[in-house]
Amino acid sequence: MKRTIFLKVFGSFAVIVLLVGALIFGLAAGTLRRHYEEISARHLETLGRALQAEVDFFLDGEMVEDLQAYIRKMDPTLGARITVIDPQGTVLADSEKDPAAMENHRYRQEVSEALSGRVGQSRRFSYTVDARMLYVGIPLEKDGRIRAVLRLSYFMTSIDNLLGRLRGMIGRAVLGITLLALFAALALSLHVTRPIRALTRASEKIAGGEFRTRVHLRNRDEFRALGEGFNAMAERIESLFADVTSQKENLLNTIGAVTEGLAVLDREGKIVLANVSFKTLSGEPAVEGRFFWEVMRRPKLRELIDRVRAEKRGLSQECRLDDRSYLCNLGYLAFQDGIVLILHDLTELHKVEDIKRDFIVNASHELRTPLAAILGAAELLENESCDGARSEAMPILKRNAERLIGIVEDMLKLGELEDRSFKLDIQTVDAPSIASDILKIFEPRAKAKGLSLRLEAPAGIPPVALDPDLLERLLFNLIDNAVKYSDRGDISVRFRGEEGSLAIDVADTGPGIPPEHQARVFERFYVVDKSRSRRLGGTGLGLSIVKHIVQLHGGTVELRSTEGRGTTFTVRFPLRPAGSVQP
Repeated sequence: MKRTIFLKVFGSFAVIVLLVGALIFGLAAGTLRRHYEEISARHLETLGRALQAEVDFFLDGEMVEDLQAYIRKMDPTLGARITVIDPQGTVLADSEKDPAAMENHRYRQEVSEALSGRVGQSRRFSYTVDARMLYVGIPLEKDGRIRAVLRLSYFMTSIDNLLGRLRGMIGRAVLGITLLALFAALALSLHVTRPIRALTRASEKIAGGEFRTRVHLRNRDEFRALGEGFNAMAERIESLFADVTSQKENLLNTIGAVTEGLAVLDREGKIVLANVSFKTLSGEPAVEGRFFWEVMRRPKLRELIDRVRAEKRGLSQECRLDDRSYLCNLGYLAFQDGIVLILHDLTELHKVEDIKRDFIVNASHELRTPLAAILGAAELLENESCDGARSEAMPILKRNAERLIGIVEDMLKLGELEDRSFKLDIQTVDAPSIASDILKIFEPRAKAKGLSLRLEAPAGIPPVALDPDLLERLLFNLIDNAVKYSDRGDISVRFRGEEGSLAIDVADTGPGIPPEHQARVFERFYVVDKSRSRRLGGTGLGLSIVKHIVQLHGGTVELRSTEGRGTTFTVRFPLRPAGSVQP
């Protein structure tokens, strides 16, 4: 059971007070008893000295019987028992008993001391009178010798009765003083323990996280200084905890904002900290406190972690996890024998590298084909001088030269759009009017292929802040592709007002795009049907230019296509005032 400091302090005071009270009571009673016994003994000695002359008279005349009568006569008057004893211990006279029936008193303490020449005292129970007695023996001397002992005695009952009354008075006084002392001890204990309890409760609250807790002590002693020091400490703890909390939140927010997967492992291989990216990568929403191998069962990573722990140094290595590539950076924490693991996803970077590589290959291929045709036509002209060769070579030269010019122009335009210094010429434009003008350009080609062109622009389409030249280029490329790859049906350009944006749909009834090619059609030089693209004069850069134009305006472009049922490209531009779009 917990013993409070109040019980300890008050209990100590109470024990001391009770012991002191009992000691005082005992000492006072004993002292009074001794005092009254000494007074009684001196009184008896005084009486004996007063009777000494009369007893000597009777002893000188050897009038023993007269002495007995005299003593019996004096007993009621004096209130004390009187006994005369000769040196052999024989009782000569006694005020209460028959001397002849009394035993020898030679060896009684007071008698022995009196026979030795001094006044003797003794306190004992007398079997003769069946009571406790106080005895005083006075030696009676004559001619240098002791001829008898005059003994006087009091009944102790009277002293006991008096002491009983005095003891009761002393007890009541001691009890009152003890109660006052206990009350004072209680007040002092409360005075001492109250601030301690207040400090204890405040410290428990601070330990529980209530850092705004303060103590207000009324004491004007060291406890007030202790309370002020405690409050200053609490303020300092609150400030430090706020700083630590802020730093922890900043650290967690920073770690949480890191797109790379990050995890910290302790010496046992348990995860003590992980960000959202790592949890997403592992597929486990709660990973803290679990072993790393429970969360990510990847032998390669386990091997790297064991190697870092064995070599006690960091390392970096690319590894394959599932179908994605990661750069695994592992750092060693020497102080806690832990490991920091950062997984940087390289998949998109590898895709960009693949796109660049494909771009070089496709660009080289696209340029090589018309150049080879031009070279062949030039050789034909070089070897043949007739008009027939000239008429055969000239269309080849013209067609492939136009294709080269188209490729170069598209590459230059794409480079211009990707240049960071490129500035948009934002104006408030009537998009349906621009689309109508472009459709008129394609009417002859569409009519030759039996295609119908339609523009659907309902009333109320709001003006939009765009670069008119780039909008014209975007619509031209989308409609051009639709006309090139559609052999039947119709091509429609639809405008729709959506919440906060303008949507433009360019739909055709061509062969459609297979699902496996849809994710890559916006890459440079990527074409679904290469032979048909060359035959129709496509450069493979049109949709890539469309994507860059849309991104520059802060919009989006998406593709919906079903094989054999046509393709729809949907472009969405945000409705913003002119000057709000940043290049």
